[in-house]
Amino acid sequence: MGIRFLTAGESHGPALSCIVEGLPAGLPISIEQINHDLYRRQTGYGAGARMKIERDTVQITGGIVNGVTIGAPVGMLVENLDWKNWQNKITPPQTIPRPGHADLAGATKYDLSDLRMVGERASARETAMRVAAGSLARQLLAQFNISVGSYVTEIGGEIAELATIPYEERFARAEASDVRVYDEASAEKIRQRIYAIMQQKETGGGVIETVALNLPVGLGSHVHWDRKLDGRLAQALMSIHSVKGVEIGNAFENARKLGTQAQDEIFLSPLPEGEGQGVRVTRDTNRAGGLEGGITNGEPLVIRAAFKPIATTLTPTHSIDVTTREPAMMIYQRSDLVHIPRACVITEAMVCLVLADAMLEKFGGDSLREMQAHFHAWNPTLPEMR
Repeated sequence: MGIRFLTAGESHGPALSCIVEGLPAGLPISIEQINHDLYRRQTGYGAGARMKIERDTVQITGGIVNGVTIGAPVGMLVENLDWKNWQNKITPPQTIPRPGHADLAGATKYDLSDLRMVGERASARETAMRVAAGSLARQLLAQFNISVGSYVTEIGGEIAELATIPYEERFARAEASDVRVYDEASAEKIRQRIYAIMQQKETGGGVIETVALNLPVGLGSHVHWDRKLDGRLAQALMSIHSVKGVEIGNAFENARKLGTQAQDEIFLSPLPEGEGQGVRVTRDTNRAGGLEGGITNGEPLVIRAAFKPIATTLTPTHSIDVTTREPAMMIYQRSDLVHIPRACVITEAMVCLVLADAMLEKFGGDSLREMQAHFHAWNPTLPEMR
């Protein structure tokens, strides 16, 4: 069994919590790393007023002793500082559903008279715990030299120039940008586009590219639909609030090409100096995004998520009042105007969780030491015909 996690809590409740099960014993955990990732989720140009209130820090409630996992489920908690502003406030029931949100569908499904009870759980505030869980998975992947980073490629129709520079440099430059765009000229254009969206009392969507480096060959499987790694990654990213599309590699560009133009040709080259005699498999392109047949092929894993604009806008849109059964205009509720820069760390978290699960599936053990022994014994070679 690999990693699974559950989150609990509402947007304006006392706290958010999660349980992460399946981490091997003996994994060193840095609380500072978790808190750093939580901080990254709170920063970025276009963030709403809520992020000026919250100062997310994690409390470990189980599964980690003296900074090391013990094989038990890991419990984590993040307090909602805004709760004290709401705990004694009497608010009338919300009866006007916000188009594009879960309000109407959720209230219909669960037979709730106050639509706010849907929004409290459907809120993207829940992603704080995904980021905390993803940080644990990130720290497991780091034990095998696997890193995951991301950057924004477009916001509000403004597309960034994607210079061909090493991925590590892309991550570092994006991290230093308040819009998480690694090309500074493009970052300024996107910054101006976000400002224009805010002045129009609108919201803006965009695209985030997430990349995993140093993955071994052989994660995932081609033998069943639910074991294909590309499907598992797509489901994980599609579960993020407002994500409406996922692309692996150059998927949509490849759809417009001929077959010979859309594949990654396979070559043999000598092993690098110092690595002995023999040959290795190489490719000049990575159009497949590091996955073939649902299995990692040793190239960087590249996956993009398309986020729709947040549905809560300062400009009212048409809706209905479920109590009066009359037409009504949506009532604005506090929200981000452009959430894409903040969402980068959320895509990373979900990718980390899926990859950590796949690593445990391939190299699993009850302890980190056992898992590392399995990993170092894995020596993928060209198949031999028998």
